[in-house]
Amino acid sequence: MRQTGFNPNTRRFLMSGDSQSHAYWRATLGLLAQILVIWFLVSFGAGIVFADMLDNIKLGGYPLGFWFAHQGSIYVFIVLIFYYAYKMGQIDRRFDVHEE
Repeated sequence: MRQTGFNPNTRRFLMSGDSQSHAYWRATLGLLAQILVIWFLVSFGAGIVFADMLDNIKLGGYPLGFWFAHQGSIYVFIVLIFYYAYKMGQIDRRFDVHEE
């Protein structure tokens, strides 16, 4: 069964071994690495490692380290999801593997 909006050249492109497909995967993995670093810094860094330093700053009456550990990291994760979708759309269009 054919999926609506699916580009039939996408599978052939992704399975090929040419430099274009390698560049696509390099761009995709680079984006993923950036997002994982931000995710780690916000969740582990701001919520645990730097929490004592951040507690000197108040946000809405609460210490910033507490805020990051309980609410801020969730907001950052949601922003990262939308950022990932936006950037992957750009990467897919650049390599012509986007859905129509």
